[in-house]
Amino acid sequence: MESTQRWRVRVTGVVQGVGFRPFVYRLAHEHSLTGWVNNDSAGVFLEAQGRLPDLSAFTAALSAEAPPLARVSEVSVQERLAASQDGADAFVIRESENSGTATTVVPADSHVCDDCLAEMNDPADRRHRYPFINCTHCGPRYSLIRGLPYDRAATTMVAFPMCAACESEYRDPLDRRYHAQPTACPDCGPKLTASVRDGDGTLRVVGESDDALNAALDIVRNGGIVAVKSVGGFHLAADARNAEAVALLRKRKRRDSKPFAVMVNDLASVDEIASHTPAEDELMLSPARPIVLLRKREGVLPDSVAPRNPSLGVMLPSAPLHHLLLEREGLDVLVMTSGNVSGYPIEFRNEDALARLFEVADLVLHHDRDIETRVDDSVVRTSDHPDLDRPLVSFLRRSRGYAPYALDVPVEVSPVIGLGAELKVTVSLARGRSVYMSQHIGDVKNDETFESHRTAADHLARLYELAPSLAACDLHPDFRASQYARGTYGVDVEEVQHHHAHMSACMAENQLTGTTIGVVFDGSGYGLDGTIWGGEFLLGDYSAVERVAHLRRLPLLGGDQAVREPVRTGFALAVDALGDKDAAAAAFPALGVLDEQQRSVYAVMAARGINSPLASSMGRLFDGAAALLGICTHSEYEAQGPIELEGLLGRDLDLERSDAYRVLRQPGEGAAELDWRPLIGALAGDVAAGTLPAVISRRFHSGIVDMVVAECEEIRDRRGINQVVLSGGVFLNEFLLVNCLVALRRAGFDAYCHRLVPTNDGGISLGQVMVASARQADRRRAERHPAES
Repeated sequence: MESTQRWRVRVTGVVQGVGFRPFVYRLAHEHSLTGWVNNDSAGVFLEAQGRLPDLSAFTAALSAEAPPLARVSEVSVQERLAASQDGADAFVIRESENSGTATTVVPADSHVCDDCLAEMNDPADRRHRYPFINCTHCGPRYSLIRGLPYDRAATTMVAFPMCAACESEYRDPLDRRYHAQPTACPDCGPKLTASVRDGDGTLRVVGESDDALNAALDIVRNGGIVAVKSVGGFHLAADARNAEAVALLRKRKRRDSKPFAVMVNDLASVDEIASHTPAEDELMLSPARPIVLLRKREGVLPDSVAPRNPSLGVMLPSAPLHHLLLEREGLDVLVMTSGNVSGYPIEFRNEDALARLFEVADLVLHHDRDIETRVDDSVVRTSDHPDLDRPLVSFLRRSRGYAPYALDVPVEVSPVIGLGAELKVTVSLARGRSVYMSQHIGDVKNDETFESHRTAADHLARLYELAPSLAACDLHPDFRASQYARGTYGVDVEEVQHHHAHMSACMAENQLTGTTIGVVFDGSGYGLDGTIWGGEFLLGDYSAVERVAHLRRLPLLGGDQAVREPVRTGFALAVDALGDKDAAAAAFPALGVLDEQQRSVYAVMAARGINSPLASSMGRLFDGAAALLGICTHSEYEAQGPIELEGLLGRDLDLERSDAYRVLRQPGEGAAELDWRPLIGALAGDVAAGTLPAVISRRFHSGIVDMVVAECEEIRDRRGINQVVLSGGVFLNEFLLVNCLVALRRAGFDAYCHRLVPTNDGGISLGQVMVASARQADRRRAERHPAES
């Protein structure tokens, strides 16, 4: 007869709030085991007793057959004990315990599952058409959580006592809603409300529940705009097929050109408006339900949805309410854009939405389930190439559905908090070999977003019971996040150069260590020499880097004004490359938007360095090129010119390598300079010859790719380093990213890019953590072994 043992098992990862304990309960019964399971601050802990083959099969199934929303990091058998007679006749679920430091991973918000959708659409079900239906396999999580362990009392659902029917489901280990903390029904749960503001400013409720939904749909169908409270905040919804409605939304939101995302009900609906691949389908159908950038089909939706852009951001419904919004005939494609007014982050509190969103919306559709943490939609893109072994997934924004999942890093990290830079800010906290990254917070130049930044940092630290011993921030002295770090943490602050943080973030998520070449291209970052960097080749590791090459500096005429008016940068590029203002104006008709006086003033500013800081910025080079071609002389949103320049690129053109524009390498005593003047000269020649913009864009992009490969080869020849990472916001350019990656690998490099965090400043906080931790470790080693330092 086989012996009986009792095993103590620890399961870590995303194992709370995802139906893991009832899964363990059912699995134990299937394998004829007795014992117990509970949640604690570290994850799931259990004791199981039975025959050895059953115990072995049981522990293997804990990860292999885990619930849909679970992410099991490790299943470890901590002790093997002799069989016990205590509770030997049953397997039970025990109450949660809050013991020790919280190390379990907070679950992210998830879409509504098929089972809940079926119930919502069943007239006989008690949750028929209930917009807050959920179970352990789906629904809100991170946006509602106030603390761990994840129990109803630690969420905003504490305000809704369960009715007897919900309580029965909640207590039944065999029910799909066992300990589903947001579970509710129309009798005991949140309710929809539709509010309008009358002409005299009076706030008025026009409907509740189904009446509220119908009032909202009537507004949208008649060409109006509705603010909708979703899982992590408010959206602004309009009929995407109605050009007048889209124009009205743009006017009220003061957003002339930046693309809007749209929501459709299913993949069949996606197929009508955009082309899509299996990899893109997988992302759209994933529990995270992000916005996925697809190639749009021309002529289906009004051009004003995504003007002058070949891509369209598309998402499938992520909440039951979204499905109900899309069921009205004739409203099958909705613009669903961030619910905010210009200058503010998305609204997530009812009182703020009702105070502000009537500037844009005709009706606010809200509910009484509070959102604890504001969480934007995530935005992702896939890219393919014959030389890539699988489609490349890139995050433009990592937020709902992905935050605050931990990232595994290749080295032990100190308890450091990374506070990000100034734009697209995230917060990262580290412990062991895990870095917990917050949702996208936004641009902290805004007071309200800055407050959200501090709140996110506190919330994440509280959830994981982390007390950072060191704060990492950007080197720039005027960034608000950096000032906050210095004011809050005093001497325990590590200032990290912007591009070093970019490079380190890419290394960390790719599990890299050792000396690495970092190709970091973005708009701007404060350099170690006090100048503006942005077109950098770095060499080093987490502790330190040296700048081995950079783009030729160009003057930013008027400083930040050059970002808003790229024609200034285009003019500066043309004057530097062609000799004077008259030659520049003659070569590029697009500079005709500047009058003679402006050209004279700008030429003097550039020549004398008056309010014209120099920047080695790849982002500004792309800005200037787009302006010189007349694509975007004045920018309404970040990177508008580069996005539109890439959008018209002739991807299928059969160009010889010699057709690519050339960048001249100028060796120096320190860092080499990569001179773009030959590139601008060639661009001028093509404009004069009447070359198609699609060809010019392709030659421009290909010239940058060739420059990257040539400079990396130069560094490898001199320093013997073969490991390369690509980072920075310019690598959101799909053509540039994919072709640099492929060309570097063809040249024999071990080349990597971002796959798990954004390549833009959304990844900076991760890199800051890695650099600060490495430097702290260096200092501690030096203190222990001063003779070796």
